[in-house]
Amino acid sequence: MLSTLSTEQVSTTNTDLDLMSVGQLVAAMSADGATVAEVIIAAEPRIVVAIEGIVGRMRRGGRLIYVGAGTAGRIGILDASEIPPTFGTDPDLVVGVIAGGPDAIHAAQENAEDDAPGGAESLTALALTADDAVVGVSASGRTPFVLGAIEYAKSVGAFTVGFACNADSALGLAADVAIETVVGPEFVAGSTRLKAGTAQKLVLNMISTIVMVRLGKVHGNLMVDLKATNEKLRARSERTVMLATGADAETAARALDEAGGWVKAAIMMTVTGLDADSAQALLTRHGAVLRSALADAGLVQHDVVD
Repeated sequence: MLSTLSTEQVSTTNTDLDLMSVGQLVAAMSADGATVAEVIIAAEPRIVVAIEGIVGRMRRGGRLIYVGAGTAGRIGILDASEIPPTFGTDPDLVVGVIAGGPDAIHAAQENAEDDAPGGAESLTALALTADDAVVGVSASGRTPFVLGAIEYAKSVGAFTVGFACNADSALGLAADVAIETVVGPEFVAGSTRLKAGTAQKLVLNMISTIVMVRLGKVHGNLMVDLKATNEKLRARSERTVMLATGADAETAARALDEAGGWVKAAIMMTVTGLDADSAQALLTRHGAVLRSALADAGLVQHDVVD
């Protein structure tokens, strides 16, 4: 029952919010939110298992798909939408699905979360395969739309993760891997856009970022596959080449221009002296993993843990 869920309980602290000053409210809410980090630390072992499973599927050519309703769905879409400009991926590689469809991004479609068949249909529309990974996100861990999606994903052999903010959730039990960040009662009772939403954002940040690191989209801690689609990102691309190679701005800009804006190729060219075609060919032979290509050229150690 909903009333038994920890996220639906009424906190025994800060029970008179409407009588508190703004300063008191800010301090109380800050202290309440600070507990989320500890909860995520406790969930780290399961997060590791989830990420390893996702990486395995994506190395087979699969996708990462988030499924949620309401706040959880919006957070999934937010995370998915940030991956292409940050890591230079195809927009179809990481996908966010929300109950109620695109309209639910801007306006609540509350009844949509109860549509279990709709969850399955949303993945059918994406032509889900066994190479894909599906992360179902639900604060309660009992959202029918998300459960329907996970059940369908398992039926086609996809890797599934159930991410909830309650222990022993139906979602966690239904998935291959359960991540349960038990954040407890919310600052405003039942408002799971608060601590539960914060936990969801932090964990999805972990999942997508670490997956991209493992897929070779990061060199050191630099975004070497970003898409330079505006002036800020063009400047960042240039700085990235400079940081990775020690080159000056003029050299970095020239290499980027010759490489068609591909940061990895510009780095290869600058470090090795190869022309653009040769640098790109070497990267392609190594699955566009910069460290591996540089190791082939005898310029760095390739001691990444697989």
